[in-house]
Amino acid sequence: MTTLNPPSAYTPTPYPYSEYEPEPHSYEVEHHPYDPVPPNRPGGRADGSYKRSEREPKRRRRRTKFGLVVRGLCLLVLLAVLAGAGTYVWAGTRLDGDVDLGALPGRAAAGKGTNYLIVGSDSREGLSEKQAKNLHTGSSIGSEGRRTDSMMVLHTGSHGTTLTSLPRDSWVTIPPYVDPKTGVHHKPAKNKLNAAFSLGGPELLVRAVESNTGLRINHYTEIGFAGFVGIVDAVGGVPMCVDRRIVDDKAGLDLAKGCHDLTGREALGFVRQRHQEKEGDLGRSRNQQKFLAALAEKASSPGVLMNPSTMYGTAGAGLDTLIVDKSTGVPELTRLFKAMRAVSSGQGKQLGVPVGRLGLATSKGSVIVWDKAKANRLFSELREDRPVTLKG
Repeated sequence: MTTLNPPSAYTPTPYPYSEYEPEPHSYEVEHHPYDPVPPNRPGGRADGSYKRSEREPKRRRRRTKFGLVVRGLCLLVLLAVLAGAGTYVWAGTRLDGDVDLGALPGRAAAGKGTNYLIVGSDSREGLSEKQAKNLHTGSSIGSEGRRTDSMMVLHTGSHGTTLTSLPRDSWVTIPPYVDPKTGVHHKPAKNKLNAAFSLGGPELLVRAVESNTGLRINHYTEIGFAGFVGIVDAVGGVPMCVDRRIVDDKAGLDLAKGCHDLTGREALGFVRQRHQEKEGDLGRSRNQQKFLAALAEKASSPGVLMNPSTMYGTAGAGLDTLIVDKSTGVPELTRLFKAMRAVSSGQGKQLGVPVGRLGLATSKGSVIVWDKAKANRLFSELREDRPVTLKG
């Protein structure tokens, strides 16, 4: 048998022979040139070769495996850090920071905790005429004016997370503003909360929410139809159960009673429909909260997070039509997502603004009037970051 001799400059370090017991193997193996074998060990050979029974394989084998595991973990950590940094850069370049909250006049006083205003708009940006028709989005792509289909305030603080829906037909006072199209100055006036968005965009909507709730809005996020549908389809649909058949021709929805995996098209119809809800806009607000929580849970599932193509597809679909304020970057969106996931898992509260009257007839149509005393108590608790006492 051919053996290899150690280099002449190599000096072996003796083992404590008494620690090792011979194993019942007798076949011979070659000695590696850098493997220290004492030349005077019983059974050892002058040329450096030895029997399997004369070396201790277990300890060396454990060291090798442990070393591989450590190096593997280090590599995984490094890749995760690099991937995370790359994702932050990639996502940051796609964010549309179009809203400047710092430039708004008459802001509400800063409170405790953090408040996110989450808006679902009827923006058709990113949709073709054919897609808009298929999704039953109503007005044509080039039609003027933007409206909101949903508005929610997400509060995070020392007492957990609270998601509060603001019905778009809420009867509120719109602050004074300058029409961005005509330059005409308008005085404060009563109107639906949704009108603030149509009349003055995100900036006037934020001011209207702040002036009627007393909450300082720290971050603004808005997503249009295309982004909403894209996210739902990217995660492979969202599970949703309904206790009755829902048919709404205007929303393009026909759902049988029971549980479904809603596609993007079906999900858009579900969160928009209100004609089949006994309480109209309030019923729609509850559906939107329910769906948003289910979407957050699905998006944070291992099947999405552990699949790079799905994860990037989901993020890309949302970022393409997402509008945020200038102070909102990827870190803030990450915290928002985690807070939404907490709500979906039951670690927070989902509420609606307390309502005193439904269907009040006004010059602006049928509206919803808040219960002033209960609403003020809710907003005061959120503003001061105290435990919310209102039941969901």
